[in-house]
Amino acid sequence: MTNDCLEINILTIFPNMFKGPFSESLLNKAQEKGLIKINLIDLRDFTLDKHKTVDDYSYGGGPGMVLKPQPIWDAVEVIKKNKSSLPLKIIITSAQGKIFNQEMAKDLSKENRLLIICGRYEGIDERIPQLLDAEEVSIGNFVISGGELPAMLMVDAISRMISGVLGKEESMVNDSFYNGYLDYPHYTRPDEFKDLKVPEILLSGNHKVIEKWRRKQSLLRTLIRRPEIFANKKLSKRYLDLLKELEKSLKEDQGKKARKGRG
Repeated sequence: MTNDCLEINILTIFPNMFKGPFSESLLNKAQEKGLIKINLIDLRDFTLDKHKTVDDYSYGGGPGMVLKPQPIWDAVEVIKKNKSSLPLKIIITSAQGKIFNQEMAKDLSKENRLLIICGRYEGIDERIPQLLDAEEVSIGNFVISGGELPAMLMVDAISRMISGVLGKEESMVNDSFYNGYLDYPHYTRPDEFKDLKVPEILLSGNHKVIEKWRRKQSLLRTLIRRPEIFANKKLSKRYLDLLKELEKSLKEDQGKKARKGRG
């Protein structure tokens, strides 16, 4: 997070889709502070015909249209020439791409210039990713109409990693996935609502005990909701000990429920 201002270029055929999300809340404040600069670029401005055609039929037949290579190539050439001394990291939204995650958001926040090319229809002509040495990125294993919504999500996640965007830096550190685990549960006033009480430990004022409870709850949530996160993770002794405590606790709870069910 060393860059003074991250320039984010978005190449799309629907630039108006971004105006609402990018003019509100944290993203708007980040732009006002000069921490990020977002350029919305209309792909149709780089077409060569009077109808501003950006797509064409797929060679070999089949349903759907494909985004043509020429408008994208020409647009990227123009974007590259602006601030040509700075490298341009290019991303293409694609269902075939690498799944976007928190680690990727951190890495991208350290770039000076980004270009997100929004896919549409059946996708982008296959020669474009090859020619541009672009990274294809997906936000998950599901289908949506185009790359605009994924681009919005990525911009939001990336921007949060830039120093000064959030009011308090610890908010970023405590986010789910920032350290690889899900976030711990949060509570606010009143301390009792609909017969449900805030855990006593959070009212104790003992910050050391509260911190341990939060670490434990973070691990517990991850263990229950997203156990696959632990598959390739090297845990510190402190976290391993907590995890063993939690697994033992879970087994005891399951045993109690099973005995209760039989009774």
